Amino acid sequence: MQRKTDRLINLFQSNGGTVRFSTIIKEGFHPDSLNILKKEKKVEKIARGLYGLTNHAIKTHPDLVAASLQAPRGVICLISALSFHEATVEIPKYVDMAIPQGTHAHRIKYPPVRFYRFNIKSWGAGIEEHEIEGYKIKVYSLAKTVADCFKFRNKIGMDVARQAIKTAIAEKNIKPEEIMRYAKICRVGNIIKPILEAIL
Repeated sequence: MQRKTDRLINLFQSNGGTVRFSTIIKEGFHPDSLNILKKEKKVEKIARGLYGLTNHAIKTHPDLVAASLQAPRGVICLISALSFHEATVEIPKYVDMAIPQGTHAHRIKYPPVRFYRFNIKSWGAGIEEHEIEGYKIKVYSLAKTVADCFKFRNKIGMDVARQAIKTAIAEKNIKPEEIMRYAKICRVGNIIKPILEAIL
């Protein structure tokens, strides 16, 4: 059993210190090995179906990493994505995640997550992969995020969407045509176009 627990520790270490329960089982480990490590306080439960080495802390964007590990199809969107791109002064109360329409939203206890269902075309557009301390997370590009903010303006506020488009163009050098490309996919071109014209 000692060898198995050592191998399980190696699995955690090779995955940046955090592993999903489903991955542990898939790699051929018995739950007993995990329970031994939990009793020895070498491993702790971080969230439902997610375990990490004790005293191992993700320093950069820990909530985004934890949410992404628990919802593999989720893409960081809206205010969380604006914050990631440093394009807002808003402090996200939740991790905003987009999932395809018709998919089941994982029940996540921590961190607090708010799911948004995107149609498949909109969900698949503008996804960027970023690596944080060995973990890969999916985040929408800033141009796509701006279009999404107008799409969901009734939920996040029109003022947030307006400020996002101004910041994207003035401070982040995002091209207006790039925003318009995503605006068409999100069906908010008629709303964004006059705002862009006023800015430019």
